[in-house]
Amino acid sequence: MDNNTPLTEALFYILLAVRTPNHGYGIIQDIGEMTGGRVTLGPGTLYGAINSMLSKGWICLYSEDKESRKKKEYLLTSRGAEVFHNEVQRLNELVKNAKKMDEGRI
Repeated sequence: MDNNTPLTEALFYILLAVRTPNHGYGIIQDIGEMTGGRVTLGPGTLYGAINSMLSKGWICLYSEDKESRKKKEYLLTSRGAEVFHNEVQRLNELVKNAKKMDEGRI
């Protein structure tokens, strides 16, 4: 996936949740809160996505508590911020065009 490929909803929200350092359970909680419970990520989905984003350089390991497996914190990188920004622009274009259609301009 390059910087212009549409993100899945899960990837979008994970990137949003790691603008500040956050651990897996915190990411799951934040996404649930942001979406009013509409989007719920299981651990398999979350950690699969985290591993993928780590390998792409979109997020980095911010800190790790060796005493607790759930205390790895992740943080958005500049490359991840660029990917996120591109996705927000793409989504804004979709909404703008949908509004034009509603107004009868398309």
